Amino acid sequence: MNEIVKKLIGMGAFSDQVIASDMLQSAKAGIKSYALAITETATPEIRQVLIKQLDDAIKQHRDISLYMMDNGYYHPQDTAQQLEQNLKIGHTAISLANGKD
Repeated sequence: MNEIVKKLIGMGAFSDQVIASDMLQSAKAGIKSYALAITETATPEIRQVLIKQLDDAIKQHRDISLYMMDNGYYHPQDTAQQLEQNLKIGHTAISLANGKD
């Protein structure tokens, strides 16, 4: 996203990271929901549709994860670095809420 547009709409330098993180969390929630729905469905036809949707959601999660790792936004193999990243994001969110950028 263009830096000028980010400033105009109130989004800081972490907007791509924030958007990707939100998409990753949504993908994780979708995976959990599909898995639960598969265990609750009564017909094989619906179960097959949900299994396909679950497979697609897992692939989407993989793609988002790879994007985030490639861009230094996500460090699933290094919890210390991920914690540091999360703290940095938290401080940025607080700064944005306080009107600082």
